[in-house]
Amino acid sequence: MKFREHKIDAVEEGSIAKEMGIAPGDVLLAVNGKPIRDVFDYHYLINDAALKVLIRKPDGQEWELEIEKDYYEDLGIVFENGLMDDYKSCSNKCIFCFIDQMPPGMRETLYFKDDDSRLSFLQGNYVTLTNMTDEDVERIITYKLAPINISVHTTNPELRCRMLHNRFAGEALDKIRRFYEAGIEMNGQIVLCKGINDGQELERTIGDLAEYLPYMESVSVVPVGLTKYRKGLYPLESFEKADALKVLELVEKWQKICFDRHGKHFIHASDEWYLLAERPFPAEEVYDGYVQLENGVGMMPLLQSEFEEALREEQEEQRRQEKNEGFFRRARKYRKQAKEEPKKKRVLSIATGRLAAPLLRKLAAEFLCYHSDTEIYVYEIRNDFFGEKITVSGLLTGRDLKKQLKGQPLGEKLLLPCNLLRSGEEVFLDDMTPAELEKALQVPIHIVKSDGKSLLEALKD
Repeated sequence: MKFREHKIDAVEEGSIAKEMGIAPGDVLLAVNGKPIRDVFDYHYLINDAALKVLIRKPDGQEWELEIEKDYYEDLGIVFENGLMDDYKSCSNKCIFCFIDQMPPGMRETLYFKDDDSRLSFLQGNYVTLTNMTDEDVERIITYKLAPINISVHTTNPELRCRMLHNRFAGEALDKIRRFYEAGIEMNGQIVLCKGINDGQELERTIGDLAEYLPYMESVSVVPVGLTKYRKGLYPLESFEKADALKVLELVEKWQKICFDRHGKHFIHASDEWYLLAERPFPAEEVYDGYVQLENGVGMMPLLQSEFEEALREEQEEQRRQEKNEGFFRRARKYRKQAKEEPKKKRVLSIATGRLAAPLLRKLAAEFLCYHSDTEIYVYEIRNDFFGEKITVSGLLTGRDLKKQLKGQPLGEKLLLPCNLLRSGEEVFLDDMTPAELEKALQVPIHIVKSDGKSLLEALKD
């Protein structure tokens, strides 16, 4: 039998593979005599207590290794291709596709449209189901892979065909029913386009998807992102305040229905809707554990909640320390401080997108209430690269940061949110690196994780 070859890139220290003499450069051929198509087959086949693993060494020798291990224990092998197969590209031509709105001249990987169900499980990507075969569906059901994240957009089959510009897009919705009947957990996403899948169509979609509870665990509604590079593309309009209020009214109506029926709010509006509508964010419990954070649902209220909680804990700890110091020691310390010359203020700066800037100004002001020795500048960066309608920080580029921060007072360090960098890489969207930006602005740059406690620590340190 001819097996697919999967080259091994690394072997983890202390792992079973290391003990068995498997090494980088070896090739995995089979597990228990069965060929391996991709990472799903591999993980399914190694979830056994007794294995026979066929390896080919660089000199051509083939080793069949007998391995006994705990049932779910991993072998510790890292493959050259993490998917162990070619990536599936998108077969749609969505009217709202962000990649179609990218400017020319960027690196090639930014133009690749993936629509690979395997990346849904491995990286949390959302997939349309349009290029998923019946065999793919059966493998997901057989392997009990979950959750799968689905770009639904509408449950109207004809409208979905038009929106995805794919005549099979309506039929693909049947796969949701199959996953539901098999008990496969799912999450949904609706990219809302004004005058197309909003209003009555949105109500239909939410109602249809609610029928798949509890296995359809959550659905997010996000506004379409429109860049300035839309020449020749489907004409789409930006949402206004009145539109956002209608979306939130509909979402909140269905949240109540779903909570009364199932004990969860199910449908969630992304943060942009609340800001556009000039409405406060909902209470923490409405987010059902922040299940749609990656779609921008609850990111800002969670950041605020975490930051304020960390600030309270800091102040409580300071009060405990002062109480333990005793009255006379505190009095001596304060007299000494009064005689000393006032310390020079620490000056820091933060740069972010227009969407998050008001919140970060609020959090900076709360921080200064307890840290009067600090001064903080919060800079709202306009997205000239993609256009002013793009307001999220994750789509800012190094060149916009450089241009708009040049000559501004930045203090002893500049704080930037981690979502400005491509996942797993030290590079902005336009290939500029933080080191290059540091050199251009002549200020140390500190990349801050997305949680509130990390922001507080970055401001304090």
